[in-house]
Amino acid sequence: MTQTVTTSKLSTKVPAKETLLTPRFYTTDFDEMASIDVSENFDEVEACLEEFRQDYNERHFIRDSEFAQSWSNLDTKTRSLFIEFLERSCTAEFSGFLLYKELSRSLKDRNPLLAEGFALMSRDEARHAGFLNKAMSDFNLILDLGFLTKSRTYTYFAPKFILYATYLSEKIGYWRYITIYRHLEHSPSSRIYPIFRFFESWCQDENRHGDFFAAVLKSQPQLLQGWESKLWCRFFLLSVFATMYLNDWQRAGFYQAIGLDPKKFDKYVIKKTNENSGKLFPIILDVDNPEFFTGLDKCADYNLELANLPKQNLSSIEYTIKKFYLTSLLVGNLLKLFLLPVIDTEKDWATAF
Repeated sequence: MTQTVTTSKLSTKVPAKETLLTPRFYTTDFDEMASIDVSENFDEVEACLEEFRQDYNERHFIRDSEFAQSWSNLDTKTRSLFIEFLERSCTAEFSGFLLYKELSRSLKDRNPLLAEGFALMSRDEARHAGFLNKAMSDFNLILDLGFLTKSRTYTYFAPKFILYATYLSEKIGYWRYITIYRHLEHSPSSRIYPIFRFFESWCQDENRHGDFFAAVLKSQPQLLQGWESKLWCRFFLLSVFATMYLNDWQRAGFYQAIGLDPKKFDKYVIKKTNENSGKLFPIILDVDNPEFFTGLDKCADYNLELANLPKQNLSSIEYTIKKFYLTSLLVGNLLKLFLLPVIDTEKDWATAF
């Protein structure tokens, strides 16, 4: 249920409770990030920067007349699911803006090349977040982004983890946006709100951001070679895929409202992102292994049970025991998925690592 705190015309949306699956805010070691030398792949990094400088979407995020109507025709459940989608998307984009902006400030005098890249990506993320927050105002709600900045818990990630995770989050974001856009292009009657028309150009921002992180990673061969890099690539691939799968399974109603099968949608996005990652990472997951999606299904079911626990009439000790039991099953299945054989892209996609 949507919680609100009433202001004048709009209501400020009370931020969703933070969990392991909510979009997170990150910080890192700015000194270590400033020391990254991209000279080994300078031309590709510079080419990415030139793409950013072109600012292809400078005039893209402008609302048109289709927004100027009432959206009260949406039923209560669909409206609630769509508001949650807008909130989560806005929070994720705003989180990226904050991280990139802080990186650009910290690196400005020490690593101008990377600082410019982060500054231009923060520009894009700010546009995305602002556009999403403006969309919420069509439902008489708004996110207090200043409050989010101060109130959210910031998770520390080492620079190399930022590079791995952000590369994947940008690339999976591309495949999510473009898949939704293409589906609604062929099924316009399912496009319940005009924001989806903007996803084609929007996802290109995500793609360019992912290319920038790929270029930086290529300049650091130690992050893409050897057994340690293979373990980290495996870990972040599984983490990003599982997080999306569990989140979407919890919110299947939203995808059904726009005519998508959430499971088919996630499988397609995961396979395409995994395939994309094979151009960069030394290993990728074997998502065609029948045990992979079977294991994710089990994880999603356990996560759904965990999410519904507070609705059950349980004593505190029963709740604690059941929560521990379900969490153990979820973690155990994630571990099994982590240990599945993977595809070694350095050996013609054939040899299991």
